Amino acid sequence: RISMENSSSVKEFILLGLSENQGVQKIYFVVFLLFYTLTVAGNLLIVLTVTSSQHLNSPMYFFLCHLSFVDVCYSSVTAPKMISGSLVENNTISFAGCIGQLFGLHFFGCTEIFILTAMAYDRYVAICRPLHYPALMSRRLCGRMVGGSWAGGFLHSTLQTLPTALLPFCGPNKVAHYFCDVHPLLHLACADTRAMGLAAVANSGVISLSCFLILVVSYVVILVSLRGKTLAGWHKALSTCGSHITVVILFFGPCTFVYIRPSSDMSKDRSLAVFYTLITPMLNPLIYTLRNGEVKGAMRKLCRSK
Repeated sequence: RISMENSSSVKEFILLGLSENQGVQKIYFVVFLLFYTLTVAGNLLIVLTVTSSQHLNSPMYFFLCHLSFVDVCYSSVTAPKMISGSLVENNTISFAGCIGQLFGLHFFGCTEIFILTAMAYDRYVAICRPLHYPALMSRRLCGRMVGGSWAGGFLHSTLQTLPTALLPFCGPNKVAHYFCDVHPLLHLACADTRAMGLAAVANSGVISLSCFLILVVSYVVILVSLRGKTLAGWHKALSTCGSHITVVILFFGPCTFVYIRPSSDMSKDRSLAVFYTLITPMLNPLIYTLRNGEVKGAMRKLCRSK
């Protein structure tokens, strides 16, 4: 039996980061500081552009604005601590800070998954049922979809964080990752965590995989509906979906692989985590603006007005 003193003996954790080589860590500091700066600047520019433009008022841009805001929050949960930790030998984080980071990671990550799924539905209605699009994608429905995404992310994160926070941690305290996540913390708990590990996979893994399958099915339906269309129709449909498909692959690929199975290789998991916690949020503004003339035009107008 583990006493209450033992269960609370670990007051802080040490994040091992991506590498234990100090020279490599300094390179990571420069690279990831640049990535994070571009992530925040690019996504905030998207938010400012959409909110200030009178022309970008369709549901697609409403969802894009929320996606960009979530990307800023999501990358800010892990990146600052990882960047500052690259310059110190022992990157420590308090127990409360670790649990807070775990909550934020799953809250914003799951919210992003649901928003991407909502965006896929928006593209399906726009292409497959264009005449009914204004009625089906009303402002009220879009607001409910985004609100449901935030609520779903909160519920998922609570279910992941609360059981982990109640586990006894009596040492060691070295987290084999650059942020606090469920699997690395389960390895440190002074208790049998096999059931919790399976529950974590069932929670995060099933959400990631099921939403990914919904996205795949939606785009298969879109492609089937384009049969018999002209080349111009194909080009217009694929140009509106291409950006979203790219983001889905970059985000869901690594994320699904990490959370769909009980984790044993932490070095592989933390390397893949860089993609969905930092690289994809950084690329989102580029992906959505380079292929979208309306957004680029609104950005130029915003810059001239400033």
